[in-house]
Order: sequence, then structure tokens, then C-alpha cells
Amino acid sequence: MSGEETAGEDAGAPQPSTVAPPAEQQQNEAAVAEAPATGEEGKAAAGTSEEAPAVSTSTAAAGRQYRALVLTGFGGYEKVKMQIRQLPQAEPSPGAGQICVQVRACGLNFADLLARQGVYDRLPSPPVSPGMEAAGIVLAVGEGVSSPKVGDKVMIMARSGLWQEIVTVQANQTFLMPEGMSFEEAAAFLVNYITAYMVLFDFGNLRPDQSVLVHMAAGGVGTAAVQLCKTVENVTIFGTASASKHEALKENGVTHPIDYRAADYVAEVRKISPKGVDVVLDPLGGSDTTKGFHLLKPMGKLVSYGVANLLTGQRKNLMAMAKTWWNQFSINALQLLHLNKAVCGYHLGYLEEEVELLTAVVTKLIALYNQGKIKPKVDSVWPFEQVVDAMKQMQEKKNVGKVVLVPEAPPKDENKKIEN
Repeated sequence: MSGEETAGEDAGAPQPSTVAPPAEQQQNEAAVAEAPATGEEGKAAAGTSEEAPAVSTSTAAAGRQYRALVLTGFGGYEKVKMQIRQLPQAEPSPGAGQICVQVRACGLNFADLLARQGVYDRLPSPPVSPGMEAAGIVLAVGEGVSSPKVGDKVMIMARSGLWQEIVTVQANQTFLMPEGMSFEEAAAFLVNYITAYMVLFDFGNLRPDQSVLVHMAAGGVGTAAVQLCKTVENVTIFGTASASKHEALKENGVTHPIDYRAADYVAEVRKISPKGVDVVLDPLGGSDTTKGFHLLKPMGKLVSYGVANLLTGQRKNLMAMAKTWWNQFSINALQLLHLNKAVCGYHLGYLEEEVELLTAVVTKLIALYNQGKIKPKVDSVWPFEQVVDAMKQMQEKKNVGKVVLVPEAPPKDENKKIEN
């Protein structure tokens, strides 16, 4: 599963542990002030309107303050709150093999929405800071770290903990940002493009003149997958999304956009390609996995990397979970043998120890970025204070591309929409 679609999703090369807050902060839990995460029009989200206590005066002069988003419990939007934390020392001091990063942008993934509801198995128990990818500037390096260096711009990927203005991570959880890449683009790069690349090429073995069905084609992984398909000659791309997003899909390279709300996407695909498609990318789960499998041509491959059908509202929906489980695709090896088809499962979160594998993928992706063949599409940028609106943007499927969080609000003269 990817960070964007999984129910159990996901992100150079992370270690088994989650990201720790700056080491000094662990010694100074008293110096934490909780502030409400606001929704539209600057209003506090439901359940977060209480006045934040002042930062402890005994530590006020110790070090810089920084913002952090914290999941305080499982449930609705109100469970994610912003806290103001403070370092007890003037400067961060990462341990051996670690670096400290000033985060400038964070990626919002589908798995973060599932984690808020308590249906994502890779997140530690609350209270915890979510966030699987971010980008920023290296503030300090620990003993034994030769790269990156202080001042370098880096992309970070981890199991959780990156929705903070200052983070301490293992050095091998980071990658240098390519020249010319913005922090917002960097926060939209790792989870989505690693997932799309490995699903398409490592499992899907995509080749010239083949066809692909991309569900949620306007989302982060979907956008990345379409761009990567375009790096292969003469690939026919079917992409599902609501009708309002079809022009954006065509601009990104989708050959045949399909409005899944108004039409049966299986019938629409077969009108154009009666035999079906060569590769199906399935972030949905449930009955859609079965539909995707039956759409495969002989020698076709279905890659399951999420269970987005679980997410039907703000809070965990037991009925949706039961329905998805009941309709989950099942097949035995003998049936696969007779049908000449393949089914694969992908979960980026469980590849966290495969350092060399993930590093090799990121190296290829950075080369494609430098060649101008792929470019992250940022839908919108939201300050930490408006995390509720950011989550709504994704959960209500309004986004075209990546939803990005930033610790501080951008200047007033900048549009919230980022044009790529």
C-alpha cells in the first residue's frame, strides 16, 4: 500500500522506528502549549476551541519554539491538534547517525486519514505526530553523518512523526532534493512516486503498446502513475475520476478519463478495449479488486496497494469495513494458473528496511525529474493551523494532485492553489 491509499499505508529508506521529535524536546514535555487546528474562516475545529496554556516560563529562554500537529485520539477531524513546543537547548543536537531538519513542507497522504480513524496499522498509539513525508533544511548532523550536510535541502520519509516544524531522523531516511525542486514539490515526491514506480514497473512490468487502468487518477499516486506511464512508448491510460477533473487528467496524459460516479468503469473500458487491459492499479479494495481482475487480458497483472473503500466519513465506519471485507477478492493458485493472470500486493510501509531497494528507486525517479519527464502536481498548500481544511480537501476528493501542509501560512499575496 502507498501512503496515500492504504488502510494499513506508508514511507530515504525508513527505519523500523518512527521519527522522534528533537531529542531535547523529549526532556521538556512541560514546555508544550496546545493550540487549536482551525478550519475554514479561521474558526477552531470542533473540540479544539479550548485556550492553549502558556509555555512554561522556566524554559521560555532555553530554545526556539516550533509547531507540531498531534493526533490526540482516533476519530474525526477534531482529533488532530496543533501544539507549540520548545527546545530546552539553544540548538538541536541529534544523536549518532541522525540529523535534525527544519521542516518547510509536509505531505498529506490517504493513510493519514485512515490513521486518524484508527484503521492504519503502521501508526503508533496516540498521542502521536502523524506524517510520512516532508522536506526541509538540515539544521544539525550527528556523529558519523557525512551526508547530508548542514544547510542541505532534503526530502524525508518515515513511518510517522513528520508533521512537525523540527524533526530528528536517521540520515538514511533522507534524500537530497534535486536542483530547482520546491519544498512543496519535494513533500509530494517520495511516497507517491515510489509507490507508482514500483507498482507499474517492478510488479506491473509495463512495456510499450500496453494498457493500464489507474483508479483515483487525479490523486497523488494516480497523478504520479500517469506521468510514469508516459515515459513508456504508446501506453493507453484509462483513468477514473469525477467529471470535473477530466480536463486535468487529459492534461496530465490520461488517454480515456472515466467518470466512475456516472458510469460503470468496467463497461467503459470494454467499449474501447474489449479484451480489457494489461495492468490494473487497485487502491480501492473490496468488490473493485474483483472487477479489476476480470478486466485483465491474458498475462495481465493486478496490483493491490490500498483499501480506500474503507474511508466513507470522518470516523471509522464499521459497516463499510464489513462490506469491504465481505467483498474482498479471493482466488487460489490453480485458478490463477488456468487464467494466466497475476495478482500482486504492495505496501510501501513494509519495505522500510529495504534501504538499497528504495534508494535505487529514488535515484531513478530523481533522474526522471531532472530530465523533465515527471513533476509533482501540488493541489493546494495549507498551514498547520488549517489542517482540518486540508484533510477535508482530500477526504472529500476535491484535490487534483497532492495536498501539502506547511508549518507557517504562506504570504497573503500567494494563492493557496499552487500551479505547476
